[in-house]
Amino acid sequence: MPESQRAALIQALPYGRRYARALTRSQPRGDLLVAESLRTLTTSRPADDLPALCRLYQEISRHFSAQADHHHPEGSLSIRQRQLLLLLTLEEVSPPMAARILDLSDAEAERETERAYSFLKTGIQTSVLIIEDEPIIAMDIEELVLQCGHKVAGIAHTQEDAIRIAQETRPGLILADINLGSGGDGMRAVAEITKTHDAPIIYVTAYPERLLTGETSEPSFVITKPFEPLTLAVATYQAVSSFDLASS
Repeated sequence: MPESQRAALIQALPYGRRYARALTRSQPRGDLLVAESLRTLTTSRPADDLPALCRLYQEISRHFSAQADHHHPEGSLSIRQRQLLLLLTLEEVSPPMAARILDLSDAEAERETERAYSFLKTGIQTSVLIIEDEPIIAMDIEELVLQCGHKVAGIAHTQEDAIRIAQETRPGLILADINLGSGGDGMRAVAEITKTHDAPIIYVTAYPERLLTGETSEPSFVITKPFEPLTLAVATYQAVSSFDLASS
């Protein structure tokens, strides 16, 4: 593989990790999926003119589809629908490019996307603890949470407040900023909360590439600020449904 292509893949890695982790609902399984996909990409010639990041998305999707159980219970999204939603919302890929990545026609991709969106409108509702140190941003996130049909368990601006509110409300989902400024650290708050309360976690950050290095224990679900209601709805479905699967 030419050095320029190798460098482009390295630059794409954080976003490939985010996609794979959300797809597999697990950091270890997601990172293994990325490693398998990279081995394929670095030992074969590019089949088309896709950018490096999109080729990585494509290989991750192919490997996951080949390994996954394609039976999905009634009341859940299919693998293809989940892949489309994650590409379109979490990774902000355009609809035509998402179709190319998944080897679908534009019409097929549009049809599956519409079905997935319809499902999400009736989707999972839960109570959400918002951990965010900036009051205005916290209010915006609160509005997005409500638009998705969830309840707000509370808003915490500091690490200490987050731990206290979680103990009092026992939220069904935690949506946490990573950097709380002088108020502490969002990941430390979550680590303390999860010692006594199990709940799925979604982290929000303006710099996901700094978090998705693959070098340490990291979150499975990461949203880039700013985000739209649909992005939150998709991430919530992934996080809560994965938590339900692990608990059952």
